[in-house]
Amino acid sequence: QVHLVESGGGLVQAGGSLRLSCAASGLPFGTYAVGWFRQAPGKERECVAAIHWSGGYTYYADSVKGRFTISRDNGKDSVFLQMNSLKAEDTAVYYCARGVRPALSSYTADYNYWGQGTQVTVSS
Repeated sequence: QVHLVESGGGLVQAGGSLRLSCAASGLPFGTYAVGWFRQAPGKERECVAAIHWSGGYTYYADSVKGRFTISRDNGKDSVFLQMNSLKAEDTAVYYCARGVRPALSSYTADYNYWGQGTQVTVSS
């Protein structure tokens, strides 16, 4: 069975930090790009960060640049999202997704395996 499982979400005050983790099983992971997406109520799902299979290239949405850091550990089939200086507008369900190719992308159509999501709520 294919699984992408996110963890680390929760309730945090504005200015605080959270570290999200995504663990993969049942599918090739280390040679594909991985992205972190989020979806707030009434809004479209958006890519906040993505990482090349090698870890050597990353993408960040303008809204999170300088605050979020994506990293991966291919030996453990895991990807992480360190989120600092959180704002109320970061409140959303966060999903990790495995890409269809090694190169990173910010488009949802370029990801074919998704986790179930983890809720992040930032109180102002």
